[in-house]
Amino acid sequence: MSNVFGPVVQQGYVVPDIDKAIEHWTARGVGPFFVEHLKDFDGVVDGEAKKLELKAGFAYSGDQQIEIIQPCGDEACIYEEYLKTNPAGGLQHLAVWVDSIEDKLTELKDKGMNYTVRQRYGDGHAYIDSEDQPGVMIQLMARGEAIEAMFDIVKAGAEDWDGKTDPARSIDWSSGQAVIVPYKSIEAHSFA
Repeated sequence: MSNVFGPVVQQGYVVPDIDKAIEHWTARGVGPFFVEHLKDFDGVVDGEAKKLELKAGFAYSGDQQIEIIQPCGDEACIYEEYLKTNPAGGLQHLAVWVDSIEDKLTELKDKGMNYTVRQRYGDGHAYIDSEDQPGVMIQLMARGEAIEAMFDIVKAGAEDWDGKTDPARSIDWSSGQAVIVPYKSIEAHSFA
């Protein structure tokens, strides 16, 4: 456990092809994956507002969540940047829970730790990188009802999974809540 951030709850891998990544992980017994396709998602990348598109899949291995992210669309973002230097993909971030992103950023600054916010999604997620030791980023995830409910769905899916049935499922957010439907049965969820 990090004495700065607390326990890591998620390993985030950026991949060039989410379907191949699902095959990679499920061949190792990790799954099923719950996949969302987000389009026109409001983000801030290096201080610039952008409309992002991405596919993200989530599974559990024990208490550790595995996330795979495939950047889509034309906007530059940290995921696309990662694939430029790591075309096969790989570990891009480690995620931790926080009660407040702003409070955690203030705490880091007060401790004299130099972190830059590289990408952010409102008050819910911030990807930060050490200015002194750049590399694998830390994702600060603000606790909230919707994201915690989605994590619970993914964890329950792993606990009951037989290793073969429906290795990938889709998450439909159109109702405002995570609803699980057969994989690839929904279009990208637009946040515009």
